[in-house]
Amino acid sequence: MNFVINRETLLAALQTIVGVVERNPMSPILVNLLLENSDKGLRLTVQDEEMQLTTTIAGDFGEAGSTTLPARKLLDITQSLQSEAELTFSFAEGQATIVSGRSRFVLATLPAVEFPQIDLEEGAIAIVVQQGLLKALLEKTTFAMAQQDIRHYLNGLLLEAQPERLRAVATDGHRLAWAETEFALPVKEVKQLIIPRKGAQELSKLLMDSDDEAAIRMTENNICVDLGQHVFVSKLIDGRFPDYARVVPEQGETPVVVAREALRLALTRASILSTEKSNGVRVSLSKDTLRALGRSDSEEAEDEIDMEYAGDEMELGFNASYLLEAVNHIRTDSVNITVSSPKSGCLLMPHVPEGGSDAKYVVMPLLL
Repeated sequence: MNFVINRETLLAALQTIVGVVERNPMSPILVNLLLENSDKGLRLTVQDEEMQLTTTIAGDFGEAGSTTLPARKLLDITQSLQSEAELTFSFAEGQATIVSGRSRFVLATLPAVEFPQIDLEEGAIAIVVQQGLLKALLEKTTFAMAQQDIRHYLNGLLLEAQPERLRAVATDGHRLAWAETEFALPVKEVKQLIIPRKGAQELSKLLMDSDDEAAIRMTENNICVDLGQHVFVSKLIDGRFPDYARVVPEQGETPVVVAREALRLALTRASILSTEKSNGVRVSLSKDTLRALGRSDSEEAEDEIDMEYAGDEMELGFNASYLLEAVNHIRTDSVNITVSSPKSGCLLMPHVPEGGSDAKYVVMPLLL
């Protein structure tokens, strides 16, 4: 199996998939990528302990064959070459020789038959969704996933398919992000699956903000998302996601309506002088006024902004970073905020005058 390929073409493919490759995997062959040449083009596959990603470079690359190559070393070699360079690959006796101009590299290979595969079991539920819609769901929620939480089911993203909507939810126990899009799905009952944190992040990078289709197959243990050129497969987290709807406060009769950018700046300024450990800020609500206060030792920062509010005066404590991340993922000019008491969660939503918001964010309070 010998072939010639343009540097930019190979580099784009490698940059798409190499983030999946672990630097010190449990199985040594997982530092390699699987390279397969066929009449459909050149297919590159990488895998870690929980996910698999394949990208296909269309074209005629000559003789069919397959092998495995060190993924990151191949990326480093390709990046080091000049733009528009041609790379000539040849394979013999457990080695790959790569020649470009006066540069020559020899890499050790491992047999393709040793490369593991994640197989989708039978009984998959198949749905098709626009890539842009799925990408938006992930971008609005993945930031709230837990990191290395002992409750392993929080270290991922809940994807929930209902007959009339697709929903994504993430929580780390301190804040929650919920987003959904409405369209008919071929499911008769609610189907929930939890995609591991790294898999959800990699999938979000692959998706395009376009009307192109993403074909999703869901089974009890795996999810496969076919994007045409790229195919993403991930094992699922085995566990029961918490009843997230219970922690979402009901929208109040007197919600706060505040300009998103003004709120973002006020929280940013107040957090400058908050304590590093908690990053806590006090938020005071009074008639048509919101005040944000950050304090540490003898230093403090305060900012006051106008808003629409006719409810009771209230003072609450929050992690400023959690509030800011929620605000940064709201795209409307104004934000709806609902709080019922200083001890309850704060609900933030895009302000949509006609109703029907597709995203909700909950931040639990701090005792300051």
